Amino acid sequence: MKWSIHQLQRYRQGAMPLDEAVDLESVKKRNPEIRNITPVQVTGSCTIGSKTLTCRFRLEGILTLPCSRTWEDVQLPFSIESDEQFSWDEEVLATDDEIRPVVGEIIDPTPVFEELVLLEVPLQIFSENADEMKQAEGKGWSYATDEEYNARLREERETTVDPRLADLAKFFESKDE
Repeated sequence: MKWSIHQLQRYRQGAMPLDEAVDLESVKKRNPEIRNITPVQVTGSCTIGSKTLTCRFRLEGILTLPCSRTWEDVQLPFSIESDEQFSWDEEVLATDDEIRPVVGEIIDPTPVFEELVLLEVPLQIFSENADEMKQAEGKGWSYATDEEYNARLREERETTVDPRLADLAKFFESKDE
């Protein structure tokens, strides 16, 4: 999805409608946690002024992320709404740092879409059956719920004898014989 400034001039009288599927597979390179992303449906409209392009975007798609506990695939649907401005005029760009600069004659909103999607990735996400998982182990790691961990600690405390009292336990054993 790219537009030339000259191509946009024909929409000076009204808004340019948007309804297109965009492939954003490149977000997987920027965030390796993202396992897959469906084509993102971009809808909205853009209005062009003499020195700026103002767009209202709505992005909808599905991200596939790993469960923070089980590493299973989790589908995360997203719907993002954003207003963005692009400008090719240096004076306009100097007045507002939230306006995105246009280099050359082509406006490419794809990097903006990538940023918006990357901001939607949560720090943690859990699959539906993540709560059912009580324990897991692997090479050099293990996972247990708080209840399981505390139960394991109680068992260890009950079975181990304090080394300072170990000789006392032997004393009672020899008396019984």
